[in-house]
Amino acid sequence: MIDKALQNLRQSMRAIGRPVSLMEVCGTHTMAAFRAGLRTLLPADLQLLSGPGCPVCVTPSAYVDQAVELSLKPGIMIATFGDMVRVPGSRSSLEKSRAQGAEVLVVYSPLDALEAARRNPGRQVVFLGVGFETTAPAVAWSIKTAADEGIPNYLVYSAHKTMPPAMNALLQSGESKVDGFLCPGHVSVIIGSRAYGFIAEGFHVPCVVAGFEPLDMLQAIGMLLRQVEKGQAMVENQYRRSVAPEGNITAQKMLAEVFEPGDAAWRGLGMLPGSGLRIRERYAAHDARIAFSLAGPEMLSPEPPGCRCGDVLRGVCTPLECGLYQKDCTPAHPVGACMVSGEGTCAAYYKYEKQAGQQQ
Repeated sequence: MIDKALQNLRQSMRAIGRPVSLMEVCGTHTMAAFRAGLRTLLPADLQLLSGPGCPVCVTPSAYVDQAVELSLKPGIMIATFGDMVRVPGSRSSLEKSRAQGAEVLVVYSPLDALEAARRNPGRQVVFLGVGFETTAPAVAWSIKTAADEGIPNYLVYSAHKTMPPAMNALLQSGESKVDGFLCPGHVSVIIGSRAYGFIAEGFHVPCVVAGFEPLDMLQAIGMLLRQVEKGQAMVENQYRRSVAPEGNITAQKMLAEVFEPGDAAWRGLGMLPGSGLRIRERYAAHDARIAFSLAGPEMLSPEPPGCRCGDVLRGVCTPLECGLYQKDCTPAHPVGACMVSGEGTCAAYYKYEKQAGQQQ
């Protein structure tokens, strides 16, 4: 089936008769494409661009600075997903804070952080809420549960973001010439395929929600190319086994109960109105931003000198065009967040360097 799918791609590209650029918005798609070697199999004039779909990568370093500062306060335990520990801020990282004696707990779920608060009533447990619509419902549930059960020492420092505003910003800027979007499968499970209708209707850019297996991605790419070939722009759903047009209504209700839209800063994209998720006033007792007078998620911060992580996230360049890549910036000594996260584009290029070089 893989061979047949690739043959169909080549036929479509011959029919289109020009180079085509498609953006995989999700960092998991980026890593999956490299892992399976898909980029080396695609026609030479078909380019896959990586987008702002890595939540750790788009989180500004100012947020990391606040988390580091908070971690060094007595009586506070930071709980976070593993990727955030090594992300560099402007001065330090949580990894370095932990080496200085800070309590930094790596968890697999916000429910683990909630349980840590139950077990440690004498400490303030602050969960770093970094992620898109995929992880935000579970965080919302943990906040609601803490409120319902009376667990006052569980707090969340929210930097949650929503994906459609970022895709809108990319198209509004016109910086990246995108012929179609591979829409993120995990996010789409929550928000549904209909959420991308504004892209097809307002920008005349095709969208296909894609799964993460190699054949899923090849089929989704083929669906996009058929739209490009016919001059169409619609939202299609290759990932029908997991994604419904309306999404997960229960998860959406949980998000709406606990969070409200707010402005948020994105690394590489700047301030995007309404793209963040703030904790509602009724749950303010569990909002670390209020409890510790922290700056909000609308913080902007400059990139380290020479780092092009922001350009990579916008699809303006590849990691190979960054002067720090593989020199000053490596997984062992990362300069930018895109080299740290398991979903980061620079990390994917570094891990699968041979494939990346062949793609270029």
